Amino acid sequence: MVRLLKPAAALLALALLGGCAGPKKNLDYTAFKAARPHSILVLPPVNESPDVTAGYSLMSQVTYPLAEAGYYVMPVALVDETFKQNGLSDATEISQVPAAKLRSIFGADAALYVKITDYGTKYMVLSSNTVVTASASLVDLKSGATLWTGMASASSEEGQNNNGGGLIGMLITAAVKQIVNSSTDAGHPIAGITSARLLSAGHQNALLYGPRSPRYGTD
Repeated sequence: MVRLLKPAAALLALALLGGCAGPKKNLDYTAFKAARPHSILVLPPVNESPDVTAGYSLMSQVTYPLAEAGYYVMPVALVDETFKQNGLSDATEISQVPAAKLRSIFGADAALYVKITDYGTKYMVLSSNTVVTASASLVDLKSGATLWTGMASASSEEGQNNNGGGLIGMLITAAVKQIVNSSTDAGHPIAGITSARLLSAGHQNALLYGPRSPRYGTD
């Protein structure tokens, strides 16, 4: 377990360092502070990208930043199986289940609705770029009120310099990256960075710290 947590923590730090991009309008946290949810039900992400693996990839990585922020997250496998037992397997249909019904089934304080708008590798003449973009909304399952919304994106091209080796070198690099990306799920590690940027606490317009965090109530 320790070996798994250390890379995850490093990824979280890397994601936060790369996620700062200029001034943003401050969110209104009035409803969030009034509700102060303890437990979160993460719904299967609605996938608007052409990659059918995007939802599973992001879903498998969102619990870590939420747990680090101080929340109890309903077990993903249990949630998935419960929906299937109730005849629901499509993420869009699940996102339309009334808040009160979700609370009666799972007993969670809030639900996280996630939408993936971009996932995968785009090949250009001189580059090959893997991008994952997602948005999320935290909804109070008691009142149905939206407590928080956010959006984040990550790219494999961040911080890279593609000028080395001239035009021929750039073409070769792009071709090699395309071959690698087509044979592996290049979007999965990028999805991990996106989920960390989207759901970590402690930065501007982020989720507030949960009750399991020593920083609870300081934000």
